[in-house]
Amino acid sequence: MQRGIIHLTYPTFACDGSVVISASSIGFPCLPVCSYVIVFVLLLGCDFLMPSVAKAAPNLPPKLADTLYLRESNGAHLSETYRYYTEPFSAPATPTHADSMFRSGAFSAGPWHRTLNLGFAHQRLWLRLAVVNTLPQRTRFIWSLYNYTDSATLYYRRAGDELFTRVSAASSQVPAAERIFPARALCLPFTLATGEQAELYLRIDHHAGALYVPTDVTTTEDFLAWEVNYVFTKRWIWLIGFYLGSAVFNLVLFGFLRDRIHLWYVAYVVFTTIFLLMEDGLDALAFPAGIYRLLWSIGQFNFMLLAAACGLRILQLFLRLRNGWSFLYRLGTGLIVTAAVFVLVYTLLYPSARIQGNTLGLTLLNGGREVLLVAIFTYCWVALITVFRAPNHRRLALYYSLTYFFFFGGFVLFWLNHVGLTTLHLVEPNALAWGLFLELLVLSFLLTGRFRHTLRQNAKLRIRQLRQRNDMGARLIAAQEEEREHLARELHDALGPNLMALHMAWQGQAIRDALAAFPEAAAAARQTELLLRHLRDEVRTLSHALLPAEPGLGGLSDSIAHLGELLNLYGHPTVRTYCDAQLDTIPQPLQMSAYRIAAELLNNAVRHARASEVNVQLLRHPTSLEVLVEDNGKGFESSTAGNGIGLRGVRARADYLGGQVHIDSSSTGTSIMVWLPC
Repeated sequence: MQRGIIHLTYPTFACDGSVVISASSIGFPCLPVCSYVIVFVLLLGCDFLMPSVAKAAPNLPPKLADTLYLRESNGAHLSETYRYYTEPFSAPATPTHADSMFRSGAFSAGPWHRTLNLGFAHQRLWLRLAVVNTLPQRTRFIWSLYNYTDSATLYYRRAGDELFTRVSAASSQVPAAERIFPARALCLPFTLATGEQAELYLRIDHHAGALYVPTDVTTTEDFLAWEVNYVFTKRWIWLIGFYLGSAVFNLVLFGFLRDRIHLWYVAYVVFTTIFLLMEDGLDALAFPAGIYRLLWSIGQFNFMLLAAACGLRILQLFLRLRNGWSFLYRLGTGLIVTAAVFVLVYTLLYPSARIQGNTLGLTLLNGGREVLLVAIFTYCWVALITVFRAPNHRRLALYYSLTYFFFFGGFVLFWLNHVGLTTLHLVEPNALAWGLFLELLVLSFLLTGRFRHTLRQNAKLRIRQLRQRNDMGARLIAAQEEEREHLARELHDALGPNLMALHMAWQGQAIRDALAAFPEAAAAARQTELLLRHLRDEVRTLSHALLPAEPGLGGLSDSIAHLGELLNLYGHPTVRTYCDAQLDTIPQPLQMSAYRIAAELLNNAVRHARASEVNVQLLRHPTSLEVLVEDNGKGFESSTAGNGIGLRGVRARADYLGGQVHIDSSSTGTSIMVWLPC
């Protein structure tokens, strides 16, 4: 060290971002020793802040301007090095033409540490990159594109060559398994020897109206390591699981409620999930080749348009626009139909417009899609504000606006990037995926609340319907009882006395004297008298069966006992009755129903069983009333049980009262038991 001169070593940065060491001399006047100590401390601090200073890259070729020195991973400095140029699709699609445009100064520098985003443009894109392989062995590198591209072709020219060589080509229209390098990203491999230099030209043809080009150059091993962990590092695994889980949850809710809002929710989730999978290229791995081609024949952003239309429909149903805002509802329905028709037209016209290079047609199709997206999102906010101004629906509008805000915020950021106005990437994997997550999370709570509210409303409706049914049944039974009482009194007061009078007249002396001269007529007269007597008894029995003892004059026990005594007048079969004590304390409507059931079963046994004995029991249990009718008659087959009018009436009355009927019949007799809840 000379007097007054300090020789310093300081870092400089090469064009690829690496640090090299340079030496220089800085003149200082003669200073005390303490001043040199201060300078030393400053230099030590500088070395601490920039630890890479001491790591000079040995044995590297001379640094070239605008050159990327290839290592294992090169994404950090790729955008600092490449140059790009756009031209109409009608221009010559050759690397020689592109190279001439580069030499004429038509190429522009790439953005500093940003994804190349040219927005809404219908032009061919060229990327130029000068590279040098700094690895100690011959290496296969991959230039990858992470967005859908109609076609991409890679050319290179080695140092000293005059002509370009077509290295590889690929298209996102082909499923991952059929590409030159099977991966979700569009990969274009090339190989360089150690220290080899080359010029790379990447031609990108994309007609969907969004030149958003996330790209990377790396080794095959580094690329595969990144791809293996991609779905985990970008949180796609559990995001997709959440999307599918919310869709299944709403299918379950639809199964319970049959509310169509849950089906629209499922469609909304499916369309948005497909869009997000297509955005990151996961569809190339997740779907079979046929489905993959079908999805891309429809178009990525058309799925977003369909999802927005489904979201609009959910908003209409949630806010009940049809009830109070008919014009707004019709306008929204018109937008939904327009979106669906547009997607169909786009799917039919886009392939021919792309093949023919019809820039005007492509611009109209892609521009129409963007206009519809903006129109739908604008409509949704207009609808929310309109409903919020109505006091009765303000809470619904507030809840849904909170839900809708998350997805809308994520979509706005995504859409601004899509059209090239911004290049913001705040969260992984993207803002739209997280916006959808938050929206579905809140919307699931809202729909669960709607589900519980609907269940409560349905329960109230069922209770009201049951009460109406009970009231109607009570009125019907009362009308039947009134009709039965009227019929019984008519039989007892009108037909009965007339039959009695006819029977007495037939037994009169004048009739007997008139028939005495004719023996055959006398025999017929006796037979007629027997029939009249039987008819009179039948009418009397029927009138008492229809009209049990009235309250205050005798209850259920007296009515059953009186009916048994009346039937015993015939002498065959013998009817025995038994009724528990306190049987008459049960409610009067239940007493009436029990009497009707016992009378019908007893009448069936007397008429059809051909039994010698019939037992009737009415037993009072703590929570039920049991009616048991048994006979020792011929019985009947179980397959014919209930075919008669009487048994059908018994079953209907028991079902109405919430009771049960049990029939046990064989050739030795029949037992019918009826339980009625008290």
